[in-house]
Amino acid sequence: MTSPSLDRADTVTELRSELDALRAEFGALADRAAVAELVDRYITLLDTQDDHGFDPTWPATVFTPDCRLEFPVGTVEGRDSAAAFHHDRKSRFARTHHLAANYGIRLSGDTARIRVHLVASHVHHEDGPDPDGRFDIGGYSEGEAVRTPDGWRLHRWRFRLVWSDGAGPRPGPAPSELRSSQPRPRHPKGR
Repeated sequence: MTSPSLDRADTVTELRSELDALRAEFGALADRAAVAELVDRYITLLDTQDDHGFDPTWPATVFTPDCRLEFPVGTVEGRDSAAAFHHDRKSRFARTHHLAANYGIRLSGDTARIRVHLVASHVHHEDGPDPDGRFDIGGYSEGEAVRTPDGWRLHRWRFRLVWSDGAGPRPGPAPSELRSSQPRPRHPKGR
């Protein structure tokens, strides 16, 4: 078996073309991995951002300064409001646990469109609406991330509730505001 001659101009051009294609593919894979890591970082921070008290700095690791976040329990405009919003909503529960899966990431230059499925459990405080009970939700988030000098950051993020089970947070929106077309929560007998 003989290897192609590198003296031929067409062989060098062909090898350069293959190398350029591999570089582009590697760049796209690296960007997809970085965007997935960004989403993972955010989902983890939903549960851990206040482990050591209120931390106003964590949103800078996830969001652009002019981000817009939409949830059934409220909307956030700008990164400076994100820490207080998340801290307030999480403090309505003793603990939370969020899981993300089925990442859809479409890249277009310095922008990424994202869709991710989410499931979360929220454990009530002992004096909550269902002591030691849970409020479980499922749905999906869609958003847009952009490449910044500090890496990829979420610019737009919206959570769509598909289902819920259990008593919702108090104080908070009425259940009818949380669930427009979703099934009603199941309540254990005797409660």
